[in-house]
Amino acid sequence: MNQSKGENNSGEKIQLTATVAPDFCGRRLDQIAADLFTDFSRARLQQWIKEGALRVDGEQRAPKQKLLGGETLSINVQLQPEADWQAENIPLDILYEDDSIIVINKPADLVVHPAAGNRTGTLLNGLLYHCPQLESVPRAGIVHRLDKDTTGLMVVAKTLQAHTNLVAQLQARTVKREYEAIVSGVMTGGGTVDQPIGRHPTQRTKMAVVSDGKEARTHYSVLQPFEGHSHVQLNLETGRTHQIRVHMAHLRFPIVGDDTYAGRFRIHKGASEGLRDFIQGFGRQALHARALGLIHPSTGVQHSWSVDLPDDMQALLQALADG
Repeated sequence: MNQSKGENNSGEKIQLTATVAPDFCGRRLDQIAADLFTDFSRARLQQWIKEGALRVDGEQRAPKQKLLGGETLSINVQLQPEADWQAENIPLDILYEDDSIIVINKPADLVVHPAAGNRTGTLLNGLLYHCPQLESVPRAGIVHRLDKDTTGLMVVAKTLQAHTNLVAQLQARTVKREYEAIVSGVMTGGGTVDQPIGRHPTQRTKMAVVSDGKEARTHYSVLQPFEGHSHVQLNLETGRTHQIRVHMAHLRFPIVGDDTYAGRFRIHKGASEGLRDFIQGFGRQALHARALGLIHPSTGVQHSWSVDLPDDMQALLQALADG
């Protein structure tokens, strides 16, 4: 394959060419394009073929048309904003940034993505202000989410190519995500929760372990037991909505401060009044995305990052230690 690439630093224009090898003879244009332009999803390439942005020897062809080999495929596309989201000057705690990715330490009380009735004040709005080129990347480069009140590490793709690569890594489960949580109840050992997750059958805003849900696996181990609580480490094998919170509640070790899944407040006998008040007043689920590992989408080199527990969770651990 002979391929050249135009400037794309602004995230606005992509120019590429590739020659169809003879052994591709008889294959469909969209299939060949997917093999030659691996930086982009097949759906994206099919869209470009239909729009005439991906051509064969300078001519527009149908996605299903079969090629003979020797043709030149060319992409010439001006990326357009994905949506009309508003850029906002929201402070971001950036641990790492280069031309392809941004790694962010997300604070509590920050929604990741705009939704109905909540169009501003989100991480996405802040990302667009920090890096305007993200307006041309799906979901402004956000490839995975953390709940509003979960803290810790997230990776954001700065280019369409990086976005495609990171989504593929998440699907292939090569992205390593390690969490720490403080749960109610004393765990005596580690294990794996392998239970499917889907929408709650009656409370549609919640997720639940349901027989017809999507496969979900969470590995957990005990970092430190306390009287009535446990400090645990969790590793995601899959990435379902609210996965850790649902799985821990399913084990009857709900995360401290999780008003959605923990049920009624409970505290162990003998707990001091101060500890009771501290736990009751903990304003969010005690869950933190501590470590993140991935293969860099541009260099192919393995990278990893980690961040300490936020102050509120460290204070909670100290309160548990003090009793």
